[in-house]
Amino acid sequence: MAMTASSRAPLDAGTQQSERSPFARLTELLAPYKPAKPLITLSLGEPQHPVPAFVGPVLANHIAEFGRYPIAKGIEPFRRAAANWLSTRFQLPRPIDPESELLVLNGSREGLFFAALTAARYVGERKGRPAILIPNPFYPAYAAGARAAGCEAIYLPTTLANGFLPDLEALDHATLARTVAIYIASPANPQGAVASRDYFRRLKQLADRFGFLILSDECYSEIYTREAPGSMLECAGPDFTNAIAFQSLSKRSNLPGMRLGFAAGDKKFLSMFHELRNVAAPQVPVPLQHVAVAAYSDEAHVEENRRLYRIKFDLADQILGNRYGYRRPAGGFCIWLNVSERGGDEAATVKLYRDGGVRVVPGSYLARPQLDGSNPGAGYIRLALVSDSETTAEALHRLVEILD
Repeated sequence: MAMTASSRAPLDAGTQQSERSPFARLTELLAPYKPAKPLITLSLGEPQHPVPAFVGPVLANHIAEFGRYPIAKGIEPFRRAAANWLSTRFQLPRPIDPESELLVLNGSREGLFFAALTAARYVGERKGRPAILIPNPFYPAYAAGARAAGCEAIYLPTTLANGFLPDLEALDHATLARTVAIYIASPANPQGAVASRDYFRRLKQLADRFGFLILSDECYSEIYTREAPGSMLECAGPDFTNAIAFQSLSKRSNLPGMRLGFAAGDKKFLSMFHELRNVAAPQVPVPLQHVAVAAYSDEAHVEENRRLYRIKFDLADQILGNRYGYRRPAGGFCIWLNVSERGGDEAATVKLYRDGGVRVVPGSYLARPQLDGSNPGAGYIRLALVSDSETTAEALHRLVEILD
């Protein structure tokens, strides 16, 4: 079935409420209640594993470099280390050129937002109002970027029926002809779905045919318990045309407070992207870039990180079983549970907080209503398994006790 105007939300439908932070909305929802047990927070995807041991010494060695302005594109050692990591980790058509095909970012969120602004200018005139396609549910930076770029945000429902990824076959030609860019997250947040190489190839074919950009959010690519997820860049052709991958050290290296990542891919787009960031985006401090050089040169701490998450997913397998539609995700550290038969996502969230001290986020807060009024996140709750294994086990036991 083609995705026509009847299956996308109007620009201003529910804007005032749905464009607010899901965490601000969650705080308001829970404000009237006091938890009956000590609080365990599973709502925020903030890694709690130890910071790698090399961070402190590297910062100390480069402390003097806080005394000068960084260049916007990133220091050469950083760009070389990140490019080498990409070429080692993924089966790319050829190695990334660190000089022209990679830019440092203040974490992937900043890059994903500014990329929408650049995409609208880069792609140019469209056949109709320019649009940016967004998976629904989604990371809030996507919608913020589309809005700032003056593009219509078209929300593509990602449900169990379509493997929790946008249904590419449902996109009609009229929509694709006015598309500026599509955001794709693999592993997906919140469901943990991973795009196959075939999926990436089909997406690349559409991007080349209709002349839009693929903004591939891959910040969870290093957290998995089975096969390693691939990258959009693996299927982007020898020049990475129309494809940009965004990476971050927040999840991979447990450094959410460092705010450091990169964008890599289409050099023509990145050249324009660099021009915008050079005047509008915050620069990344040089000492932090040296930490990233060490991080991208070391896999031991990443393997240990995966081991710790694997333990927690093993616990989820044991404690949740097949309750609430639980499925061990292919990637990421979130669990997406169907609580539609437990009163719905808001009611279940309140009950877990009030009666069990477990803080989760309603799935409807992570998504937007479609034009027909349906919300792809409604009836689900998201849990981020970022705490230690003992705390995670306690939270999951409380969850089962309360919801059952």
